Amino acid sequence: MNNLQPYWNAKPGPLLGGLLRACFLLWVLAGTAQAKPQIASEVDTTSIRIGEQIRFTVRVTADTTAQVIFPEGQTFSPLETVEAFKTDTARTDGRMELIKTYALTQFDSGAYLLPSQRIEVDGIGYFTDSLFVGVATVPVDTLTQKMYDIKPLIEVSGSGLAWLKWLGWGLLALLVLGAALYWFVLRPKPLSEEAQKALLPPFERAMSELKQLEQSPYLIRDEFKEYYTALTDIVRRYLEDEVHVSALESTTDQLMTRMELLMDSGELNLEPGTLREFRSVLETADLVKFARSRPEVKAAEADRLRIERVMVNTHDAIPEPTEEELMEQEAYREAQRQQRRKKRMWIAAGSLAGLLLIGAVGTIGYYGFQTVRDKVLGTPTKSLLEGDWIASSYGYPPILLETPEVLYRKEAELPAEAAGSIRDMDVFAYDNPKANFSVFASSTLFADPKTEPDFEQAVERVLERLEQSGARNLITKQESFTTVSGVEGIKVYGSGRFQVPDSNETIEGAYAIVVFGGNGFMQQLVLSWKDNDPYSEAIVDRILQSLDVKTSV
Repeated sequence: MNNLQPYWNAKPGPLLGGLLRACFLLWVLAGTAQAKPQIASEVDTTSIRIGEQIRFTVRVTADTTAQVIFPEGQTFSPLETVEAFKTDTARTDGRMELIKTYALTQFDSGAYLLPSQRIEVDGIGYFTDSLFVGVATVPVDTLTQKMYDIKPLIEVSGSGLAWLKWLGWGLLALLVLGAALYWFVLRPKPLSEEAQKALLPPFERAMSELKQLEQSPYLIRDEFKEYYTALTDIVRRYLEDEVHVSALESTTDQLMTRMELLMDSGELNLEPGTLREFRSVLETADLVKFARSRPEVKAAEADRLRIERVMVNTHDAIPEPTEEELMEQEAYREAQRQQRRKKRMWIAAGSLAGLLLIGAVGTIGYYGFQTVRDKVLGTPTKSLLEGDWIASSYGYPPILLETPEVLYRKEAELPAEAAGSIRDMDVFAYDNPKANFSVFASSTLFADPKTEPDFEQAVERVLERLEQSGARNLITKQESFTTVSGVEGIKVYGSGRFQVPDSNETIEGAYAIVVFGGNGFMQQLVLSWKDNDPYSEAIVDRILQSLDVKTSV
């Protein structure tokens, strides 16, 4: 060890220094080459059909400290990005591998170039390889598959729960109307000062008015006539309300005579001096009002004090009311309250009836009477039209229908002459007497598979059954009919007088007979309904638009 120490401590010569620098440079270059990222890309297929997806995967191998940014958004044009999946990460030998997968598609046929994508690693851009992707069309057999024109738009009726919206709006309107009636009519309104004063007992009301008269500017302005008029009106109203004597329309002498009579009968225990003061004030008031007398201000104030004493003495002189009188007074006040309450109720009811009438007239004028009547009262056919419809197939060969109610199987009674020629018959029907609406569907298999159906004879039999059930004056029209899948048949339709079941009454009715068939089979659909009923006609249109049949046996 000691022998080597001088070698390490010695200053390196030119040859040794060059070797050290060369080794360091090789180490740096090797480290740099090892740290360079590696980019690879691949697709799972290069040929797809319109609308299918390819998976484009990018793999990046770099140092664990490297920052990698993958492309985002629609950078794969002309291919469209459907989804960019989450990045998967794997670590091995101090390096990491990032895997990013994209789902791409295209909706037009052709050959498309998937462009190179820029992958950024620590701020340096690296590009993937570009490649071609073929997009093929979906083969359509236009020879064996029959093509049809686009069907016109069909108006779809609302669901059966549409009435809930109208109910909600109606309840909201009634709530607002009730709140308005309560606020403006039924709500106890704050009493004005005059109303509050009118509710006071006569004595308290009169004393309050005297207090207001004392604070009035009549005497300051030398308005003695107004002052004495107000003073005598106060005491006269008090006597009428408290003593129940006619005072407002009486002269001074007449009023004093009535007061004396009350004293003589014992109904008013007043002292003679009180009555004399009262007469004196009344006579002074007469002189001021009719003779334009002008008393002193102090005398006018003294007269007010005299009137106050007269009312106090009169109030004290009135005998206490008996229990019967108190009950009569309470009953009278209660009757008054009941009368006012009834009056408010009648006003509220009249206002509500008026608003409802105005609303009803406006609604009928805008929507029409029949529409409003049907919305409010409803009809059987309206309920059928707006209910939940049922799509099903009936019989064999099957008849495909969409109906407001399911058709039930019926027992078919074959005529004796037809029993040998018919192998099987399936009959299904639905009848609603309240709505005057019925549906009849039948599928018939002939015993001989080569037998051709006789459409005219089948229609004649249906018309005969209608006449046997009471139909009269049948009008018949005929036209061709084609189902939604292109199967052709005939349609016979018309109108007449139909008898109401379990009744002698007849109504204007309509019917439709649709017949299909081929070698060995025949299919029929018979509809009958009340004529000029828009809901019934809408039901029939919807059933016929959904009608389809299978012609293979």
